[in-house]
Amino acid sequence: MKTSEFDYQLPKSFIAQNPAEPRDSSRLLVYDTATDKVYHKRFFEVKEFLKKGDVLVLNKSKVVPARIIFKVDGKECEIFLLKKLDESHYRALVRPGKFFEFGAQIDLNENLSFLVKEVPEDGSRVLEFFSFKDHFVIEKELERLGTTPLPPYITASSAKAERYQTVYAEEKGSVAAPTAGLHFTERLLGEISEMGVEVEKLLLHVGQGTFQPVKSEEIEGHKMHSEVFEMSEGVAESLNRAKVEGRRIVAVGTTSVRVLESCFDHGQGHRQGGTSGTSGKFKARSGETEIFIYPGYEWKAVDAMITNFHLPKSSLLMLVASFLEGKGVGEPVAKLLELYEIAKKEGYRFFSFGDAMMVV
Repeated sequence: MKTSEFDYQLPKSFIAQNPAEPRDSSRLLVYDTATDKVYHKRFFEVKEFLKKGDVLVLNKSKVVPARIIFKVDGKECEIFLLKKLDESHYRALVRPGKFFEFGAQIDLNENLSFLVKEVPEDGSRVLEFFSFKDHFVIEKELERLGTTPLPPYITASSAKAERYQTVYAEEKGSVAAPTAGLHFTERLLGEISEMGVEVEKLLLHVGQGTFQPVKSEEIEGHKMHSEVFEMSEGVAESLNRAKVEGRRIVAVGTTSVRVLESCFDHGQGHRQGGTSGTSGKFKARSGETEIFIYPGYEWKAVDAMITNFHLPKSSLLMLVASFLEGKGVGEPVAKLLELYEIAKKEGYRFFSFGDAMMVV
């Protein structure tokens, strides 16, 4: 399948530079796959499309201040921390590359230095940090030096760092926000719980795998970078009860989707189209996932999805198209691009600080 099939035109004016205030006042496009109907709502009206017994699944990962800017010989340099490998080693993107050759050692300040330990083929770097004072201050010092890494297409934002964080974020580790969750307020989540909807949290630390562009001509040639994830025993048990009872599993964001699909083992009688009627079960797991979901994938776990409007030719766009296919939509890529054109016509805002879409 060609990557070019997932391309579309988007004038810059559609790219949201600031989030909606309050969070749940953002817009919500709902697509009902059973009726082929489109609804235009505000996000706080998402309750109309949830029902008692549903399980709403959130990604509790917290964005870390991963971008560090400093100067070497008067020239601006940048480290973008992608993944913590151990207490002193991190994988990172860097610029300009000439300052980060193998073996280079640079002092960030009087407390912290790093050594370029590896130069992988993908252009990233493995950096070893060490402190002149105390090994255990490395992470704290990196957080003090770092800033929240907003996406490069957000160039004129006045938003504070906490707005690029979900209200339920708990565990540090992401270098980009799981943006579908940015629309929820604590009050809205409370109202959803009062409806009888179960709210569960799992973990996927957003890294290069989520935002890395698909550059291969054929999508099958794209390799996802691995990302750390975890599903606890308690969450797996809750999801399995819902599955046995025929209740819907509603994923908030593509990151939650990837964990749910990575942690579900199907048995005999498996079919596409969500959890109802499939055999198999969720299993508590932790580790790293490289799962890449695109049309042709056989869906195992998810019945409905809340997501944002994604970049052209991105793996996230491919995932949503695949979900439409799993729900029985014919020509899912064309349908998804049709929905995006409707969103543009209706003035929806796109990408991380933009509006939301729900597929049921």
